[in-house]
Amino acid sequence: MTQPTSTGTEALSQPADAGDEGYGKSLTPRHITMIAIGGAIGTGLFLGAGGRLASAGPSLAIAYAACGLVAFIVVRCLGELILYRPSSGAFVSYAREFLGEKGAYTAGWMYFLNWSTTGIADITAIALYAHYWSFFAPVPQWVLALGALVIVLTLNLLSVRLFGEMEFWFALVKVATLVVFMAIAIVLIVTRHPIDGTTPGPQLITEHGGMFPAGMLPMVLVIQGVVFAYASIELVGVAAGETADPRRVMPRAINTIIWRIGIFYVGSVVLLAMLLPWSAYSADESPFVTVLSRVGVPGAGDVMNLVVLTAAMSSLNSGLYSTGRILRSLAAAGTAPRFAAAMNRHKVPYGGILMTAGVCVLGVGLNYVVPAQAFEIVLNLASVGIIATWAIILISHTIFVRRSRTGEVERPAFRVPRSPVPQFIALAFLALVLILMFFDHVGRITLLAMPVLLVALVGGWFLVRDRIDTSTLDAR
Repeated sequence: MTQPTSTGTEALSQPADAGDEGYGKSLTPRHITMIAIGGAIGTGLFLGAGGRLASAGPSLAIAYAACGLVAFIVVRCLGELILYRPSSGAFVSYAREFLGEKGAYTAGWMYFLNWSTTGIADITAIALYAHYWSFFAPVPQWVLALGALVIVLTLNLLSVRLFGEMEFWFALVKVATLVVFMAIAIVLIVTRHPIDGTTPGPQLITEHGGMFPAGMLPMVLVIQGVVFAYASIELVGVAAGETADPRRVMPRAINTIIWRIGIFYVGSVVLLAMLLPWSAYSADESPFVTVLSRVGVPGAGDVMNLVVLTAAMSSLNSGLYSTGRILRSLAAAGTAPRFAAAMNRHKVPYGGILMTAGVCVLGVGLNYVVPAQAFEIVLNLASVGIIATWAIILISHTIFVRRSRTGEVERPAFRVPRSPVPQFIALAFLALVLILMFFDHVGRITLLAMPVLLVALVGGWFLVRDRIDTSTLDAR
């Protein structure tokens, strides 16, 4: 995957981002490794796979593999940029260098849109999952949502190391759960232990319509939902700015993402398809709970509900962390409020974190007014934000490679092979996802509302363009 040319320790004219000043280097290799894992495993697998299996059948494994490959291309492109110049501003900083301040402005505010709306979805999900237990049933949904936000916000403001520890344990819970489930699944398949009267094995795929029981169209249509299962995979790039030796830690953390996707996403779906007929799953229940409850494992629902709640807490934690750093990079350039640049004595950019939390408070209100629709309302807005973020990463890397060929910058040894072919493939795939959103009712409404978002972005640019500090990115 790498090409042995230069070490990339120093680029020819490597700039420095003013938004990176003041951070500590508290994240260790184990934190970075687990942040990379956590970004690749979320509620899209634990909860969303059930409904998608019911729609697309075993071909869901192909959809996860295709989307996972695109996600890996994106994070690999980001990884090469990180090795060229580590930055807590991550893709915003790289967009500033290779696309100009308009590119950085668009990347940063679309990422803020993604994570602030995802944060609303997360606190809504946490409240819904908490209501699963009778102890929390009498508590109003908005109270649980507010409580979750206050807890995660407080811990995020204390120190970056505490954030790293939270993500380490959140990711460990998710990985351990999947490993245990996959071990149980393999034993059940090998021993052919009946599950609710059904004998598990590969024949459940061939005897129920094969890989495409309803044709290829359902698999294509679920892609627009599957791609967002990997929506926080770029978080590892933001975290690189606060680790002591990113040039040693990042390549290994990024390269292992691809096999994690293969094992945990594709492997889990294949096992699920061999444990029960694809029609036995539904969108109303985690597919893991479906299997374990029918096997007769006591407390399966409680355990999986705790895991999914943990995944939502992890997502909220990650969103507050990353937007705080991204908004600080924007504020240093003058394209975000000065408050977003504020940093406390623990070297945490609390201004940007509080701004994101402020939007999440609006989500608490949404949970009060329309608790049943709160989750669906914000989820599609987040999807547009992540497509824009990934596209800007791919475009920035393409320009970076082009400049390296003219000698303006020097590529590190950790490279995306055969550039720019993978970037063009990934960009075409993201365009396909946008097209597929038109075939979904809520997705269509989101796309039709895009002109409003574009007007807001353009209007915001005209408000801040006179405040832009052109010295934000200086050559060292």
